[in-house]
Amino acid sequence: MLALSRTVTLIASVLTMGLSAGLFYAFSCSVMLGLNQADDRTFVVAMQRINVAILNPWFMLSFLGAMAFTILAGILRIPGGGGGGVLPWIIAAAILYAVVLGVTGGINVPLNNQLLAAGEPSASTDFAAVRAAFETTWNRWNLVRALSSTAAFGCLTWALVLHGRAS
Repeated sequence: MLALSRTVTLIASVLTMGLSAGLFYAFSCSVMLGLNQADDRTFVVAMQRINVAILNPWFMLSFLGAMAFTILAGILRIPGGGGGGVLPWIIAAAILYAVVLGVTGGINVPLNNQLLAAGEPSASTDFAAVRAAFETTWNRWNLVRALSSTAAFGCLTWALVLHGRAS
């Protein structure tokens, strides 16, 4: 039963981490590049709506599930010494994803909240100023999230390979 639990949690961690890494990657290489070409009002309104829409159960499953499944996969490796060198890769993935969670909570979410605080668009909204206070910093730190979560995904993928070799 422990062997099956180890396999299932490791697969779940790889899948949820891959989904999270893919989301941050997609924002960096497509969504934000497309919005970069939009006028200030369109950019601000689109990002306000995206920031509200993304807070849904499917997003939360992958975003929070990536860390939860990774930690659980690591905990299940402790009995028996980790087996085949898998545990260090799981730990590395957890550390890398902790960076993602820290950057998200410490930088990107406050920027999202600041953008939402600009309120509903009106004739008096200075869209250029709202965008300037948001875009460059948000993009820079989203790239950090994309790179860190992709590295975590790589670590978990390698852990899964090692797990398969040890089974």
